[in-house]
Amino acid sequence: MRRALLAVLAGSVLLTGAACDSDAKSTEAAPEATPASTAPSSPPPPDYTANTRTVCGKLQSLYSVEMRDFGAAMGKLVTYREAKQKAEATKAETTAVTELKQVAAKIRKETSAAQNPEFKAAGLTSAAKVDASAVNKAYIKKATTLKVLNSTIEGQFKEWLSPVAGYCAA
Repeated sequence: MRRALLAVLAGSVLLTGAACDSDAKSTEAAPEATPASTAPSSPPPPDYTANTRTVCGKLQSLYSVEMRDFGAAMGKLVTYREAKQKAEATKAETTAVTELKQVAAKIRKETSAAQNPEFKAAGLTSAAKVDASAVNKAYIKKATTLKVLNSTIEGQFKEWLSPVAGYCAA
């Protein structure tokens, strides 16, 4: 252990010495530096804050409308499954899938207005996750009881919305 520590220390001293040595050589051969006031400066990075706030405000209804509607449809689906009412369960499943597709469309639409390209890409990722669940219905098929639904729904929402949630956090 001591040898490894000594090797690391010796290596860092050599690197530091080499860096200082190379700096000294390069400053001797370098032409005179131009004053800072005449050197071109790089533009500041774009500020997407106001636009991001606006887009996040529009996404807020996902939690109060679309996701609530999806949850209600899933609750009906599970209730009908438990009551062995197959026709009603099929209708509720169709409604749940439709709600998921609406969630994906809303995410896609609202984040398309994002000026931040990373936020826009996160919106496409979230929408794709929701669309995948609507197409393969694995999540919907797993919800066989209200207990199962309640234990998994929050985690599922987080998985779907995690890409955009980081941009809309308080």
